Amino acid sequence: MDMDKIATLQQMVDDSERIVFFGGAGVSTESGIPDFRSVDGLYNQKYDYPPEQILSHTFFMRNRPEFYRFYYDKILVDGVEPNAAHKVLAKLEEIGKLTAIVTQNIDGLHQKAGSKKVLEVHGTTLNNICMSCGKTFGIDYMMEQKAKKIMEPVCDVCGGVIKPDVVLYEEGLDQNILSESVRQISQADMLIVGGTSLVVYPAAGLIDYYSGNKLVLINKSSTAKDAKADLVISDSIGEVLSQLTHNGKKLLD
Repeated sequence: MDMDKIATLQQMVDDSERIVFFGGAGVSTESGIPDFRSVDGLYNQKYDYPPEQILSHTFFMRNRPEFYRFYYDKILVDGVEPNAAHKVLAKLEEIGKLTAIVTQNIDGLHQKAGSKKVLEVHGTTLNNICMSCGKTFGIDYMMEQKAKKIMEPVCDVCGGVIKPDVVLYEEGLDQNILSESVRQISQADMLIVGGTSLVVYPAAGLIDYYSGNKLVLINKSSTAKDAKADLVISDSIGEVLSQLTHNGKKLLD
């Protein structure tokens, strides 16, 4: 780990009062949640369709058993806990440094770590909605369906189809969440981007609304925005953020 870059990051944090964090799948993979875009050997053996097709609105409407087979396997993961990145971000909010988290992840781990202002641009697995009557169901209900291997969950009131409150391919993003994300990023004095290669649009385009001079990119691989960043750290987001301190003490102590 480049400690000179860590020192620069620390100074930026110390000098900032409105930090916004923009995160992607790499934040959650450090908690053991797989990135569904990583098509591995196991994936090729188990599924007949690419993940982008399975996680599309058309596929959900036409082939819900196969959709839910993939959703249960790859998306709805139980027993997962927040990692160092989630916990440090919650601490930064607690001490008044961080004003918002804008995340492409749908697992609710930021809230589980204690973060309050979380803008989930791709929705959340924590909420599920009956497409007929609008009744909402929490993640516990869906975990029960998963345990029972019910491949077409239905509403216990009207029998309507239950759809996870996540943004599928072919669906538009929530405009209220987008607008608030733009507002938070445009007003930030520091933007930390972590665990994302910035290839999923329109969400990745949100960082273009930042106009300050403390744009930090933390990702294991390079991104298309590296040249525009004020600081690039090619390392684990959890390991990097766990080095941050406040008043001489590490935030995770």
